[in-house]
Amino acid sequence: MLMLRTGRLDRRVAIQMKSIINRHFLSRWIACIGLASIPFVSIADTFSIVESKPISELWLNAGFYSYHFQQDKGFNNSNYGLGGEYRYSTVSSFTLGEYYNSVRQTSHYAGWYWRPLELGPIRLGAVAGAMDGYPNMQNGGWFLAVIPTASIEYKNIGAYLMYIPSYKDKLYGVITLQLRLRVF
Repeated sequence: MLMLRTGRLDRRVAIQMKSIINRHFLSRWIACIGLASIPFVSIADTFSIVESKPISELWLNAGFYSYHFQQDKGFNNSNYGLGGEYRYSTVSSFTLGEYYNSVRQTSHYAGWYWRPLELGPIRLGAVAGAMDGYPNMQNGGWFLAVIPTASIEYKNIGAYLMYIPSYKDKLYGVITLQLRLRVF
């Protein structure tokens, strides 16, 4: 416990320490994910371009789990909802859904995933689309976004990892994890 000369805990120091601990936790978490993927990626592997082939798959998700960089703001990390993704090619899909967002409002989204790069089992790309429900962005109305993504799949299960940077005082930085299930 940090004590000052006054004998009281200085809240600013405690918040700074918590921030440092959270940054270390996040960097270790990302490093663990990277280290866990090493067995799947040999030294000879490099980024490769995925050939676009037609397919027809439907994936469902139950929302997101989020890690916010500003932990002191009291954001909701469990962003439950329902979403779907229709994959019409090996590199592209459409998505739409609804979830309970970080500021405890209902958000809707619609977008287009493009994942043209792969490194072993990991696919890299972005989702471009629109969402609503964030009061500081367009007064809660719809706005456009492009979000970098990494994904991994095994048979009928998959996961997306997405990074959303902070934007002024309107959106706060977050890393989200979305688990998915292929239904056909």
